[in-house]
Amino acid sequence: MKESLSKFKKFITENKFVLGLLIFLLVALDIYVLTKISFIFHPLMVIISTVAAPIILAGISYYLLNPLIDWLEKKGWHRGWSIGLLYLVIIGILVLIFSFIVPAVRDQIVSLVKTFPSYWDKVVSQFNEFSQSPLFDQAKTKIQENLSDITKTISEKGAGVVSSAIDSIGNVVGTVTEVVLAIVTTPLVLFYLLKDGKKLPDFLLKMLPVNSRAHTRQVLHESNAQISSYIRGQIIVSFCIGVLLFIGYIIIGLPYALTLAIIAACTSIVPYLGPAIAITPAIIIAIVTSPWLLLKLIIVWVVVQLLEGKFISPQVMGKTLKVHPITILFVILVAGKLFGVLGVIFAVPGYAVLKVIVTHMFIWFKRVSGLYGEQPESDYAEETPDKTS
Repeated sequence: MKESLSKFKKFITENKFVLGLLIFLLVALDIYVLTKISFIFHPLMVIISTVAAPIILAGISYYLLNPLIDWLEKKGWHRGWSIGLLYLVIIGILVLIFSFIVPAVRDQIVSLVKTFPSYWDKVVSQFNEFSQSPLFDQAKTKIQENLSDITKTISEKGAGVVSSAIDSIGNVVGTVTEVVLAIVTTPLVLFYLLKDGKKLPDFLLKMLPVNSRAHTRQVLHESNAQISSYIRGQIIVSFCIGVLLFIGYIIIGLPYALTLAIIAACTSIVPYLGPAIAITPAIIIAIVTSPWLLLKLIIVWVVVQLLEGKFISPQVMGKTLKVHPITILFVILVAGKLFGVLGVIFAVPGYAVLKVIVTHMFIWFKRVSGLYGEQPESDYAEETPDKTS
């Protein structure tokens, strides 16, 4: 009996396939149990959703402003006084923005709203010209054939759309409250991050076992490098794109140049998808205004994209992420499907941090599991990914 148990135990512990299968089953069982008791985590999710916005905004601002605070501290300034001076400068910049840029953008938006009927009339006239072509007659026949199915689909989904709209209207007050709280609390969170942010890693490491602190510190260091380089670089690149497009729009005489350049700068934060979204309103205005203006707009966009891809991004962003463009595109699509707009914005830095964590976990698993053969202790340093990966 003992010999049978010994053989069975040896079969379980030394068979790599069986051991891997057991680990997979245990993980699957944990996931199944967590899905059945998900209600326990509801208060935690409420807390996270409440504090997420100010923490994210403060974190982004921290990575942008902390190098300046460190530089002032090296010059002999007290860190608290440096933060106070920086806050005064930021307040001054905001006052200038709301005094000059915001009124200009507001005037352009008001003008766009007023001139929209004329744009619409031109679109209607172009549509009428198209409706007289044989191609439209074919499309009209196809629409009439499928009209009954379209009507049925609209009627089935109409009630759902109306109820969703009512629910959205009911959530407006809650959303406005969350935005106001985030705006108010973000400067406070940012102040303490700038003041004591360097102490945070040591505080977190004290909660971990002593043997795992060195590797965890390395993971935190690499994750911090990934996030900081991406956030600073992406915002600088987006600002450069906005400035270049504004200059180009002014040169070609595109209406509402400032507003369209600001839209392009904001949407450029999202790789690949951002430029496609940003150019859409500019193309619509150019098409309605003049075909020659559309050609000039395409030339401006090609020049700006070449400058951004060949000169600005390589100098500012470098090769820090080392993520394939196809991977980035898939990550953005999946994150947008799962988490909406925030998922699209934070998909790339989140993936970069997750890549660092998973890579270190896999190296640790190789060392302790024995499933990949013997590996000397010194190989860990060799297999540890470069800090820029």
